[in-house]
Amino acid sequence: MPVYNGANFIDKAIESILCQSYTDFELIICDNASIDETAEVCLKFAERDPRIRYLSNVENIGAAANFNRVFHAGKSKYFKWAAHDDELGPEYLKKCIDILEENNDIVLCHSQVNVISETGSVVRHTPIDTCPLESESASERFNALIRTDLDIYEVFGVIRRKSLERTPLIGSYIASDRPLRAELGLQGKFVILPDPLFLCRDHPERSICAMPAHHMRGQWFDPKLKGRFVFPHWRILSEYFKCIARVPELTAQEKFDCQVAVLKWLGVNQNWARLLADPLLIFFPGMENTLIRLEKYLAGKGSTE
Repeated sequence: MPVYNGANFIDKAIESILCQSYTDFELIICDNASIDETAEVCLKFAERDPRIRYLSNVENIGAAANFNRVFHAGKSKYFKWAAHDDELGPEYLKKCIDILEENNDIVLCHSQVNVISETGSVVRHTPIDTCPLESESASERFNALIRTDLDIYEVFGVIRRKSLERTPLIGSYIASDRPLRAELGLQGKFVILPDPLFLCRDHPERSICAMPAHHMRGQWFDPKLKGRFVFPHWRILSEYFKCIARVPELTAQEKFDCQVAVLKWLGVNQNWARLLADPLLIFFPGMENTLIRLEKYLAGKGSTE
């Protein structure tokens, strides 16, 4: 559980993990130099339950590095990132691990998702299309994952550590969870449990709400990006091609099919227009608010961003 200033909901997130029917786990919390009461809350839980290991950073190292630090701090066969403001149903871990233990060709198991409010009430159900993710074809899985990049819930699933170790993990760039999810899909199948055992909390203090613009959000991933203009959509495009090259077990035909899928991605929900907009923001920074409104409009029309 990487966290920064999470005192608002972290107690509920921790409690939902400690109440799992599957009990053989370690909860590693890494506090990214929070300035609220996060440390006090976490330490109280750690005193009560020996399964909790609390780490803290002297300074804020950015979300990407903090996400990766909790991964490197563990050694378990399976790994799961947990957000400080999400919750799990009590059977989540058991059902995910049962699936992974029974099927070696599955690299990730997650569940359907309910979005909850600040008070914990369900506000909407966000269904995940499971069929393409269980396909025997790596290119079919890859194509499905890169075309649906609005809600990247699967990176919070239970993942085989050996599969994650083969990836760059969370990169220090905007939306780096998208290529990570796609690369895991190239390695093997995803299974999504039918019941919504994962509860994603939507609230105004989420990073995506507090910093909705791509060029503003760079500093959340890496503090060194503060004040710098970046090219988020160009970076995603290049990383999709890179992750195809990093998976050696793909046949030549599968690699070709994946590369074609990336080219088709350009035409999905005006991604080509977003690529054009990235460099324009350097000369016309005032366009960013217009792009924010455009992306919200596209999301309402079924956008995948």
